[in-house]
Amino acid sequence: MDGPEYFTAAHPTAAAGGPGGPGGTVGDGYDPYPAGPYPADPYAADAPGNTRAFPAGDPYRGAAPHGQQQPPYYGGAYDDGGYGQQPPPSYGQDQQPPYGQDNVTVYRAGGQSAPHVSGPRPQWRELFVGIFRSPTATFDRTRDHQVWLPALTVSLLYGVLAVLGIGLTHDDIVNSTFSVALTGLFAAAVGFTVAGAVFGAVTYALARQLGGDGPWKSTVGLAVLIGWLTDAPRLLLDLVLPSGSPVVQVVGWATWGLCAYLLTSMVRRVHDLPWGKAAGAAAVQLVALLVLIKLPTLG
Repeated sequence: MDGPEYFTAAHPTAAAGGPGGPGGTVGDGYDPYPAGPYPADPYAADAPGNTRAFPAGDPYRGAAPHGQQQPPYYGGAYDDGGYGQQPPPSYGQDQQPPYGQDNVTVYRAGGQSAPHVSGPRPQWRELFVGIFRSPTATFDRTRDHQVWLPALTVSLLYGVLAVLGIGLTHDDIVNSTFSVALTGLFAAAVGFTVAGAVFGAVTYALARQLGGDGPWKSTVGLAVLIGWLTDAPRLLLDLVLPSGSPVVQVVGWATWGLCAYLLTSMVRRVHDLPWGKAAGAAAVQLVALLVLIKLPTLG
């Protein structure tokens, strides 16, 4: 019985007219299995009884970076998380995706200001200088911290300067006895401290009513610092110049304008409000500073 065709097919040399081909016989010196080398047969692996080795992965897909795995292969296509997108990274059970890459939009109250850059609580010198030199960065950094001690210290000192800077109270303190003068200075210091805290609390309450989300401890403390620090240059000039002096008048109105800008900027950054709502929240404190403190002393 004849075997399959691929066992009885003529050798290529026989088809070409060589030994064993037309006119050639085995007796003529033809060897059906001559000693190599033979040319490589590209289809030899497809013959029955042979197995072709296929490379793992998709040969038409770029190699994955070192240390990473290809996405899973499902039904002839790679699950890459969507057309033209890279596969999402996998995280362990105890791992969390990095901040800002979890595809979750965090709602903030106003949505008008840039993201906050929080940090450690600034020292006193950094806080006082930063309020005037880099207010935005300072307010962002101080947003989640309390500044009670600096605010209390500045309030007490401002109360003493205010009593000595106003003409009528200055004469009363200077011409009175030591105990009376000390009592007057202490009462003024406490009174201005309480007034600053009330002004800051009103600003905080208005900011929350307008949609702000800032903490009260930083709002009240920063409001006190801004209100008293901006008016300190005018009080220092009042110690050596009369209140009606043009220099004192100009400095008084300029510092009030600076207070309005810094206070509005503080509310905007701490409570994440647009400029209009931040100005509305700071308006009551600004009017109170102008009517109760600025105008009486400037007049």
